[in-house]
Order: sequence, then structure tokens, then C-alpha cells
Amino acid sequence: MEEQRKITVGGVLSEGISIGIKNAVSMLGATILWLLTIWIPYLNVGTTIAMMTIPIELSRGKVISPLFIFDGKYRQYMGEFFTLIGLMYLSILPAMFFMIIPGIIIAIGWSLAIYILLDKGIAPGEAMIRSNKATYGYKWTIFGVNFALVIIYFIAIYIVAMIAVHSGFIGFILGFIVVVIFMVANLGCEAVIYRKLTAEPKPEEIETVVEV
Repeated sequence: MEEQRKITVGGVLSEGISIGIKNAVSMLGATILWLLTIWIPYLNVGTTIAMMTIPIELSRGKVISPLFIFDGKYRQYMGEFFTLIGLMYLSILPAMFFMIIPGIIIAIGWSLAIYILLDKGIAPGEAMIRSNKATYGYKWTIFGVNFALVIIYFIAIYIVAMIAVHSGFIGFILGFIVVVIFMVANLGCEAVIYRKLTAEPKPEEIETVVEV
């Protein structure tokens, strides 16, 4: 059962980038719809929460619809969402003053809390506890995934910058593509991490554990 939950940097990057690219058009559409409706009070809260929790939808394994951001369930948990954000930052920011590293560790430990809150419909405090338990033993892996994505992104941007020196327009187009690919790859990796670390054991697996 533990092996099934295990994640590796290479595995997450491979599957996450694939999921992200498969949903690139849908996520771009969702972003455009979010920008077009950001000025509408109350609705904009729900759509913003939806945009921040895209990995939940991606983790289901299907190509998402851009219209999912208008689902009323995101507004339903508005109070819990802001409470969770407040609790997280009240702890992470002071921890950053202790040579930054404690803050990073805490942030990674709670990185799944928002997804768990919206997906499972539980209280903010419980979501933080479950996130910390789910990421236990995998914090370095999660850090490695994000670090690798950032390195790849800066290398790509550097190459694009070199091209832009000779051709500004082509450089601009390539730069836009790189940003989009980085965004969808990052969200895809978040979806893989969330799905694998919060997966419930199957009935037959529970029976096997009991028999042993």
C-alpha cells in the first residue's frame, strides 16, 4: 500500500507534464473566463478559489471544462477557504524569520490543505492536519519537483531571451508558450502529488493488511 502512494521526482514530472499539456487549452480557457469575470462581486471569489484549486479537477484524470470555475461549490466554502489561508500564513510568515527553511518545510507540509478542504469538505484545521500527514516523508520529493520545474523554466526563458535578441516577435511568442507550458506543467504535477498522496486504500488492500 505504501509503494502505491510513493511518489518520485521523475514520476511526478513525467505524469504531471503530460496531464498539464492534455488540459492546456482548457486551463487557458478557464484563465480567460476568470479574467473576463474578475470584476463581478461575489462571483469573482468563487472563480478565484476555483482557479487556485485546479489540481483537484486535474487529479480526476479527465480533460477539464473551462466552465468548472463557475461551479457554486467554490463559493459555498468561501469562509472556510479564507480561514484556512489566514491560519496558514499566520504560521508560515513567522517561521520564515528562522532562516527561511522552517517556513518552507511548513509550507510544503500544508501545500495540499486547500485541495483537501475543497475536495473533502472538512474544516480548515483538519485539512491542515491531513495535508501534513499526507506529505510526511515526501517533503524533499515535493521540493525536488518544484525545484526541477523552476530550473527548467529559467533555462527555457534564457534560451527564449537569446532568440528574442535576434527576433523580438518570435521571442515574445516563444516566451508566452514557455510561460503557459510552465503553468500547466506545475498544476499537472500538483494534481499528481495530490492524487497519489491522498488516495484512499482500496477495500482489497485493507483486507490484505488485516489478514497479515
